[in-house]
Amino acid sequence: MADIPLRKDGRFTYGDYRRWPEEERWELLDGGAFAMSPAPGWNHQELTGEVFAVFKEWLKGKPCKAFVSPVDVFLPEPGQSPDDVDMVDTVVQPDAGIVCDPAKIISRGVWGAPDLALEVLSPGTVLRDINQKRVLYEAAGVREYWLIDNRAEYGIIFYREGQGGFGQGTNYKEDEVLRSRIFAGLSVSLGELRKLVTAGSP
Repeated sequence: MADIPLRKDGRFTYGDYRRWPEEERWELLDGGAFAMSPAPGWNHQELTGEVFAVFKEWLKGKPCKAFVSPVDVFLPEPGQSPDDVDMVDTVVQPDAGIVCDPAKIISRGVWGAPDLALEVLSPGTVLRDINQKRVLYEAAGVREYWLIDNRAEYGIIFYREGQGGFGQGTNYKEDEVLRSRIFAGLSVSLGELRKLVTAGSP
């Protein structure tokens, strides 16, 4: 298979995306198409799975649902409904997340902002995740945005400040624990994640 370009030239919608080869994974950010290939590395997937497991376990018996990539999350324009899905030009795939409104769970994925979105940072996506996707998540109404380095050396959480946007971002070092503010008691230890990374190293 030929190399997949890092992005496509032009402006696209989900209707365009659906016609592209199934083996290719893309995100649409304000109409721009960004490749999610090649597949994430071992550390990235290990950390994503572990954090998703923490989310899922903590949510047992609670109405909110955890999800893990690949799940399309549609961030529509005001006035768009799921019937307009092919017109949406921002479709992302957070590594994991939590959604509490059951009306947002549709057959194709999640319609609207999840309450919490997680991205595990890889060298090829770190700037996009910290900058462009942070702005999109903030505008869409995501309540907490978690970022964890794929070596578990640091984490950042952007918390929504009252009725406003995200604050500056709270930084966590590798020996600290990331703690949610919207889900009291939900936490993830960077130290425990670091042990997984170390154990998986050659």
